[in-house]
Amino acid sequence: MKEVVFDKGLNLEKIKEISKIKKEPKWMMDFRIKSYEEFVKKPLPSFGPSIDIDFDDITYYKRIDDKVHNTWDNIDKDVKQTFDNIGVTSQEDEYLDGLGVQYDSEVIYHNMIEELNSKNVIFLDTDTALKKYPDLFKKYFNKLVKYDENKFTALNGAVWSGGTFIYIPPHTKLDRPLQSYFRINTKSMGQFERTLIIVDDDSTLHYIEGCTAPTYTTDSLHAAVVEIYVGKNSKCRYTTIQNWSSDVNNLVTKRAIVDEGGLMQWIDGNIGSKINMKYPACILKGDNSKGECVSVAIASNNQIQDTGAKMIHLGKNTQSRIIAKSIARNTGNASYRGLVSIEKDAINSKASIKCDTILLDPYSKSDTIPTNICKNDSSQIEHEATVSKIDEEKLFYLMSRGIDEEKAIELSIIGFIEEFTKELPLEYAVELNNLLKNNFSPMCKN
Repeated sequence: MKEVVFDKGLNLEKIKEISKIKKEPKWMMDFRIKSYEEFVKKPLPSFGPSIDIDFDDITYYKRIDDKVHNTWDNIDKDVKQTFDNIGVTSQEDEYLDGLGVQYDSEVIYHNMIEELNSKNVIFLDTDTALKKYPDLFKKYFNKLVKYDENKFTALNGAVWSGGTFIYIPPHTKLDRPLQSYFRINTKSMGQFERTLIIVDDDSTLHYIEGCTAPTYTTDSLHAAVVEIYVGKNSKCRYTTIQNWSSDVNNLVTKRAIVDEGGLMQWIDGNIGSKINMKYPACILKGDNSKGECVSVAIASNNQIQDTGAKMIHLGKNTQSRIIAKSIARNTGNASYRGLVSIEKDAINSKASIKCDTILLDPYSKSDTIPTNICKNDSSQIEHEATVSKIDEEKLFYLMSRGIDEEKAIELSIIGFIEEFTKELPLEYAVELNNLLKNNFSPMCKN
């Protein structure tokens, strides 16, 4: 085991050192350098909430081990205890099949299941994929999310480390989801994983990721990039439950391009973070392709949840659906920010947006900030938005059945986000409900 920890701050020498430590090809070091140069030049994004980040107070790289293990027993005992405490792992390696685990900057554990080997599926951490499948990697890397789009995509390009690489061959269906877990465990740490997923023609994938961090007195930064390619008549579902601590700025770019007859589904749960800016996107390139985003955002105690989705219709007869559920209390801000654009040649296309927000007290806030564009006469966009309080009639009914007020509010909230939870595997729906109970206990009764 060889631990490597950079001191705080970022410069060109550190960028080169990251690439040398990882033993990367020259083209990747060159990519990191030009990304860093772009990061230095670019201002903070003008969209979204105001962000105050001291980039000189962030640790950009920390490695606790120089290997990716496939047996949990080989992981450092203190790290194992961390994951045991938050319920990610158990004593049985069978439970960990099809799982990748990232701790700060590097993936420390990755385990294949026999089904993947028999079906020629590639499921690796992104660093290993670069070495083992360089041509496939280079074909798709940085094609959907360009390094120079904004300051945070440039930063990710400069210091990316870890993440997940998946390739599903044509005509392949998996019997179970693949999973990854991301943990920031160091004070003032930055985590910058890069995830690249290719679902080839006539195939399916369900990928699930979870994210947590302990709370410190100084801010951390999570700035990831996700690129997904969905082939003809293929389906990809990407499920996220992020419960970052209240000192993590979560600034993530997620984008998918969907070929003819394909379907991309973003199932996006946002509970934690200090500031969360995340707008999963679908580029509906192929005719008859579909994109969906079903999300929930919970904002408490001055949190800012600035979430939404983007749907770009390019092909004919394309369809998109956005369902965004938001809850705010105790001065939280849970807002929807989205873009739907039906282009000129995307004839006979349809888009539906539904944004519902519950404010649990007079001190919280929610804004709906949509941009909806339709460039042809044969297509349509529907947008519905509501902001409300807890339904008093429902509360009265529940309390008349002997349920106390706090429990009645909890049940009302669980019912409110049912459209989201029904999209989750059972164990994740149960976990989300438990997180909500912890988040809203004791309940605000203003």
